[in-house]
Amino acid sequence: MPEFMLLSNSFSPGQGALEHAMDELAILFAGAQNVLFVPYAASDPDGYTDAMQAALGSMGVQVVGAHLTADPLTALVQADAVFVGGGNAFRLLRAVQRNGLLSAIGPRVRAGLPYLGVSAGANLACPTIRTTNDMPVVQPASLAALGLVPFQVNPHYPVADLYDGQPRQARDRRLEEFLEENDVPVLGLCEGSWLRVSGARAALGGTAGGRVFTRGESPRDVQPGDDLTRLLDTRPHFDSPTRLPTRKYRAAADGSRDGPGRDLLSDLRRMSGLVRQYADLRLGGTDASVVAICERFGIVTVATVNLRDFAASPPSGRAIFPRS
Repeated sequence: MPEFMLLSNSFSPGQGALEHAMDELAILFAGAQNVLFVPYAASDPDGYTDAMQAALGSMGVQVVGAHLTADPLTALVQADAVFVGGGNAFRLLRAVQRNGLLSAIGPRVRAGLPYLGVSAGANLACPTIRTTNDMPVVQPASLAALGLVPFQVNPHYPVADLYDGQPRQARDRRLEEFLEENDVPVLGLCEGSWLRVSGARAALGGTAGGRVFTRGESPRDVQPGDDLTRLLDTRPHFDSPTRLPTRKYRAAADGSRDGPGRDLLSDLRRMSGLVRQYADLRLGGTDASVVAICERFGIVTVATVNLRDFAASPPSGRAIFPRS
């Protein structure tokens, strides 16, 4: 059964590296002696590896930098756990694509190898790295990642009460844009928080909370201890946009000028009202759309075999075809 942990950050103000998560890490790495550390996201992989060895050495584990091994794939086979560090997610993804670790880590973790992902390492555990905060300083072959979880993670999500909420509002807008194009939930992890997955269960841990973004729903704040297992049942649908397709539609939709966007929204509101009004007849969206469009264009005659629904719901109270 998979055992892994996705942290928002390695370093917290006033604390040493990973200090805020040491108790949970001791559980994750229980029995491990050799931890393969993947530091490719960092600009200084040597220094990062040394810092993580200093942090985890008290647990009795040996941290081995993948970049220092003759063969990272062999080192992975020999490892008791894998730790993917933070930095730039694009640089990380390109590196593990090139050396083969991307395709090798997933099967081992699914078979039970403990996985720790921090920041960019948390992004790598998702289906893609599309919800990273990083600049694309390099070009990976694709944005597809490990897919250890079926949803997306956004590390370093702003805490609600800092800076008058402005960073959170800006981040929310960026994540809403992601949902406009992709039907995939996003878990925003505040610094100090983590997602812990043990077998078929997922829960939020740490000293800070987070926020879950789901298409068609208001963002939902979550707190340490909350059960997030439901997210593991996600069926991600990437590249499935919902936004109006052109600028003139979007401009018209805000009421600034006439156009097809305004007509569309008006039709949708009328359709919604008809479906509610005739709920006992189970009036469908297709029939409701015909009524709404007929009303808008002044059409009073429609050829149909559906006498029941159209007799019950004529446009604006008028029969749209002679009933015989």
